[in-house]
Amino acid sequence: MQSIIYVGMDVHTENFTFASYEFGKGDVFAVDQVIGATWKDAIKYMKTLQKQRPKEDIHFVCGYEAGCFGYSLYNELMAAATDEKNLSLQCVIMAPSTMAIQGNRKKTDRRDARMIATNLAHGTYSSVYVVSKEDNGVRDYIRMRDDTKKKIRSTKQQINALCLRHGKNYTANKWTVKHYDWLHKVVLEDMYSNITLREYLHQLSQLEENLVRYDKEIEEIATRDRYAKAVEKLCCLKGINTITALSLVTEIGDFNRFSSADKFAAFLGLVPGEYSSGGSINRTGITKHGNTYLRRLITESAQGYSKGTPYTKSWRLKARQSGQEKEIVDYCDRARIYLGKKYFRLKQNGKNGNVCKTAVARGLACFVWGLMTDNIS
Repeated sequence: MQSIIYVGMDVHTENFTFASYEFGKGDVFAVDQVIGATWKDAIKYMKTLQKQRPKEDIHFVCGYEAGCFGYSLYNELMAAATDEKNLSLQCVIMAPSTMAIQGNRKKTDRRDARMIATNLAHGTYSSVYVVSKEDNGVRDYIRMRDDTKKKIRSTKQQINALCLRHGKNYTANKWTVKHYDWLHKVVLEDMYSNITLREYLHQLSQLEENLVRYDKEIEEIATRDRYAKAVEKLCCLKGINTITALSLVTEIGDFNRFSSADKFAAFLGLVPGEYSSGGSINRTGITKHGNTYLRRLITESAQGYSKGTPYTKSWRLKARQSGQEKEIVDYCDRARIYLGKKYFRLKQNGKNGNVCKTAVARGLACFVWGLMTDNIS
């Protein structure tokens, strides 16, 4: 008969702390901390436990909280499990917010390791889906592009603030060709302030050039065989461009891991929360759980449904839908009309604009799930 030992790992860049749990033992055992540890120390720890019980067939289930190590530790341990012939090993990455058994006010690495092992043994957690190495690499590239956009926004704010401090305020539409011309010609009060402005403008120019280069690379990535079909389908939906589509594909991996559209919307944190007790029912705003980055992208995409009329199809959308199967185009057109009417109906009922857009974002997420799982009938 095979024995199962659950190994909780509290991992940090400085050290790993291990703790084991086995049903029938009554408590966590073999708590150990290794300074400067790597995946090799985790394998060594489990082999030590195995040597102490040479006559038993032991299967190890190890887990750690999602954090700074990402998928790297998981990939290394699973690769080691394949190479080690006499070691039966399974690894999971645990979502911290889903772990039911939490520590008390006294927090140490050893207590955390014990808590992780206990959650692992009782199944009181949700595991993080592990995407492929290629998808993970593309996802990192897209997020780098997103970081560049944030730097551009920050630099623009700094330029505006610098000009305003020196009494130079451009009152027309900002960041147009005329505004850029004005910025290059404006003269501030002293030499070093002018130098600062020129440096900011040079920095902004470099960031914008990088952004253009990143966008071209992402467009090229989206044409690869691995992503092309899925990206083209998603781009048939109003409000979703190549970057958003590729982000969805690489972040989610397999849309079929969600059993329903509601489950997918819940993963994005776009479903209402509830705080009810007894006869009192109190529904709150959206939960904001799950993937923050994708929730923001879907919400930004939903803003397109507040413009134009539900029955209007732009030439850009027609171009993206060109060459696609009729069933896909019809499904995306139904989504466009339904979500557009929903936005204006909520707006006419006096709902706040952000509430309307969030409701549309949830609906758009459901349509995305249907499209990617072929539930389009």
